[in-house]
Amino acid sequence: MFKKELLALVPETKKYIFLNVLFQWLALLANIVMMYHIALLLSGMVNGSFSHELLVRVLMVSIGCILLRSIFNYGANRMTYFSSKQVKDKLRIKIYEKLLKIQGRYEKILSTAQIVQVTSEGVEQLESYFGSYLPQFFYAILAPITLFIVFAQFDIMIGLVLLIGVWLIPISIIMVQKWAKKLLSKYWDQYTTMGDTFLENLQGLTTLKIYQADEYRHKLMNEEAEKFRKITMRVLIMQLNSISIMDLVAYGGAALGMLLAIKHLHDGSLVLLQGILVILLAADFFLPMRTLGSYFHIAMNGMAASDKILKILNAKDVKRNENSFNLGDLIVENLNYGYDEDKIILHDINVKLVNNKLTSIVGKSGSGKSTLALLLSKQLVDYQGSVKLNGIELATIDDESFHDHVNYLASSSYIFSGSVKDNLTMGKNISDKKMWEVLEEVRLAPFLKEADGLDTLLHENGSNLSGGQKQRLALARSLLADSDIYIFDEVTSNIDVESENLIIENIYKLAKHKMVIMISHRLANVVGSDHIIVMDEGRVVQQGKHTKLLEEDGCYGRMWKVQKALEDGVDYEG
Repeated sequence: MFKKELLALVPETKKYIFLNVLFQWLALLANIVMMYHIALLLSGMVNGSFSHELLVRVLMVSIGCILLRSIFNYGANRMTYFSSKQVKDKLRIKIYEKLLKIQGRYEKILSTAQIVQVTSEGVEQLESYFGSYLPQFFYAILAPITLFIVFAQFDIMIGLVLLIGVWLIPISIIMVQKWAKKLLSKYWDQYTTMGDTFLENLQGLTTLKIYQADEYRHKLMNEEAEKFRKITMRVLIMQLNSISIMDLVAYGGAALGMLLAIKHLHDGSLVLLQGILVILLAADFFLPMRTLGSYFHIAMNGMAASDKILKILNAKDVKRNENSFNLGDLIVENLNYGYDEDKIILHDINVKLVNNKLTSIVGKSGSGKSTLALLLSKQLVDYQGSVKLNGIELATIDDESFHDHVNYLASSSYIFSGSVKDNLTMGKNISDKKMWEVLEEVRLAPFLKEADGLDTLLHENGSNLSGGQKQRLALARSLLADSDIYIFDEVTSNIDVESENLIIENIYKLAKHKMVIMISHRLANVVGSDHIIVMDEGRVVQQGKHTKLLEEDGCYGRMWKVQKALEDGVDYEG
């Protein structure tokens, strides 16, 4: 019911939780004073000691207590607001900062959709946990003890019975806690799974329409939604059942206290004033714990979401290494890598990539060439073997220093909504003249001059540009970065021939004074490379220049003949 690790996440909330509990306790004291005076009035009316002075006194005290309770309740609500605000502000910042520290490796922890969900709705659930549940947790302990002290002044037996009865509520909560935790964990798993499915379908909507598979994916989405509906109903049933049990304990316990008060009045062990006071305050023994029970399900939902949040926050940071970037040859020796222990992608890779040269990596789909590119760009880590830049192990080079000098461009490079200028500068100070020079190089300048120039607005992911224009804009952004090493991963996929030729022309030009690594499925683009690495099933099977590789008549030669035949429109026989 109480998770210290969660409180440690946002320690700023402690003072607000304390003040919340204090205000609620002061409101309880005001209520006790008011109920005592009401009991005094009622007993006076029965035993004949009633007077107008007593009536006025009770009315004045009651009005004062009601005003005080209103002030204290307002203060408690304000503390709830401040506590919730701290949680939303601090926790989301912590998650964001953590994602920056673990960089692009967050996907090994949670999917993008899951992270979006836990940082939005998950944090909202924790807002209720900190703002409502935790203050009520401490107040629900303090209130019965306070009332027990009051009752013990005149009938310790009734106080003990009510105090013991109160703890039947948390016992019932504990009984369902284990079941509730498993159920809510399944609820969040199904919720995030549905989110993953929805995001995937949304991103691939065009592809689904092209292949007329939208109906099939719609059916799968409905199945996920139905699973979520069922788990939601199970959660609601669990909540309804536990609330019914808590109501039975709370109101049954209050009724028992009242019956004992009547019995003790009859026995003469209580005077009328004391008996009426017990009857008036018996419910207050149970209501704080009953309210805690109603918050319990919100808290459990928040704690279920917190497991995923803590999974992010407890992930190991990418350590800042001491070695800084120092340009030189990239030498890979005995490199092995797998996305998990059971699936090794790269096997015993030994290659050398030379500065101021163009090295191309080719191979069939799934041969491991893109995985190698991700390793060389430090987007993947935990490899076995050695990858050294200028004699220094890649893993020991500081990430920030490395990425300041290495530029990775893929076919899926993202174009942000905003102006062309925003996309080209990415917050850096680059002159308009330099931007136009690069836009001329990639031949986007004429198109943009006809629009609004550098202020031309782009939609999300550049959806108002053609595929070729998007890729040329991404190339322009890379060229403006003026990095020392460029890695181009299938940058000519799914674009028009004119854009493809232009991009390849720029890559060859760039390789005259930069280290350039190009991944390509189209061998015609790598013919002029200084060095070609041929991969097959995660292994390097050939290395050398185009003419040498053709003479060997190996994997490269077979791929060349197949592609040549396809381009010439004839059947390949081999």
